[in-house]
Amino acid sequence: MDVMRLYLGALAGQRRGVLVLLGWSVLEGVPAFLSGRLVALAVDRGFAAGRPLVGVGWLLVFAVVAVLGGFGLRQVFQHLGAVIEPMRDALVRVVVRGVLHDGTSHRRQPDASAVARITRHVEVVRDATAGVLVQARALLVTTTAALIGLVTTVADLAWLVVSPVVVALLLFALLLPSLARRQRDQVMADENSAEAAGTVLVGIRDVTACDAVREAGDGVGRTIDRQAEVAVRVAWANSLRGLVIAVGGFAPLALLVVAAPAKVASGQLTAGAVLGAVVYLSTSVQPALRRLADTTSTVVLRLMVALRRLSEAAPAPAPPAGDEVPDGHAVTMRGLTFGWGEHAEPVVRDLDLDLAPGDHLAVVGPSGIGKSTVAGLLTGLMPPRSGTVKLGGVPVHLVRPALRHERIALIPQETYLFTGTLRENLALFTPGASDEDLLAAVDAVGASELVARIGGLDAALGHAGAGLSAGEAQLLAVARVHACPASLVILDEATSHLDPAAEARVERAFAERGGILVVIAHRLSSALRAKRVLVMDGGPPLLGDHADLVRSSPAYAELMQAWLPAESVRPSY
Repeated sequence: MDVMRLYLGALAGQRRGVLVLLGWSVLEGVPAFLSGRLVALAVDRGFAAGRPLVGVGWLLVFAVVAVLGGFGLRQVFQHLGAVIEPMRDALVRVVVRGVLHDGTSHRRQPDASAVARITRHVEVVRDATAGVLVQARALLVTTTAALIGLVTTVADLAWLVVSPVVVALLLFALLLPSLARRQRDQVMADENSAEAAGTVLVGIRDVTACDAVREAGDGVGRTIDRQAEVAVRVAWANSLRGLVIAVGGFAPLALLVVAAPAKVASGQLTAGAVLGAVVYLSTSVQPALRRLADTTSTVVLRLMVALRRLSEAAPAPAPPAGDEVPDGHAVTMRGLTFGWGEHAEPVVRDLDLDLAPGDHLAVVGPSGIGKSTVAGLLTGLMPPRSGTVKLGGVPVHLVRPALRHERIALIPQETYLFTGTLRENLALFTPGASDEDLLAAVDAVGASELVARIGGLDAALGHAGAGLSAGEAQLLAVARVHACPASLVILDEATSHLDPAAEARVERAFAERGGILVVIAHRLSSALRAKRVLVMDGGPPLLGDHADLVRSSPAYAELMQAWLPAESVRPSY
């Protein structure tokens, strides 16, 4: 995705705010234009002429002008947020969309690199843009005003003052490519460190169980060492840049001090003009040169590197969404095959399946065999390698998005509750639902006692359901979907934190609700309640009812034998 175009578009949308900033910048630039001239008048017409009150008067005028400039600067910062924050929000949406639509990896854990992009790269863009807007308009207005004032005050020495500045800028330009490369290396090192540390943190139990603490620590340590090395190289580059700019900033002042006495002695310059030139150089030109260096070598470079990295990680433009309307609610799978990668062994192979309203299907098999992949294929979240998934006779990915979201509901094992009232959480998919409808759904899944205990529909939930147990959060999540109009409901281990009795009640509630129910089984008891069972064991999928599969599938019979008493699974002949 062209993040740069999005970035510029977001800024262009704040054109009025940018114009407001420029307007206040003109007021801020007034002191830079008048500072040296007012000091020269204070000296030549006041103190040097034996009229100290006149000199003090001109300095008071300078003070008033400086206050006005400070007021303009204050207004610039006050109006900066109106330009910056909408742009930041647009970039955050791009990063989040990229994580949600990343089809190149199968993540069941937090994406640490994406967190780094939001907390690091987007914030770099935000801060750098603010810096560019502040510094760029200062360079445009303040520096221009100061240079005009300097040239008109000491016209004979203007070339002597400008030459070292030009040389410093040329040297600085030669350093920019190296600075850009090192800034990019630092960004990548930061992201790699976040990814390595996040992966170890999420898998800390596995690391401990496999006695791989030293290996994991060494791996994280290497990325941190790399990050430190890159940071040192960036620091050295910035030091060299600082030296060039320091020389370019102080050389004009030194040359002015050397050349000015002869000009004053010959009457070509007044003492006040020389002092005014010193004021221009020390209070406007030198700071502007430093700001130029800082803005270009740190702010602008960091901005460009961060935008480039966001462009690399952003998702490609999504294909146009379908606009088909399904004819009915039946689901049909034909020849469905899916693998995680072009050359990877398929986890779903040649699956044919028909589901009609009233069906209750349980999907069972070992962990990691591809059961949740079936859920992703049913919802259209993942495209199959081959074969089709149709809803009402229409390929599911071509169904009008609003209809697909209305007709299909997936409840994952991870529970998502949001800050707000319980009513807002339960009505998330059915904003127009009445309290009676919500409470009926709560009662159907067995959550009435929980809702009463936490304070009813008006109860406030904290972030991610803070204060609720994992099982309580899952009950509220299934109640939310029970209240919605979805005709295809998929429980992807959505009751894993409930006890068997509560799990059975939830599944029974959805089965009696109507529509199609697909249960990715956490417990094999779910298969006993289903009308049909899909067995996935690495070979061709097997479909049938419990009794048939016990007779025909040794793998299914062994799973059941290990889960239930022998007499519960013994085939009847």
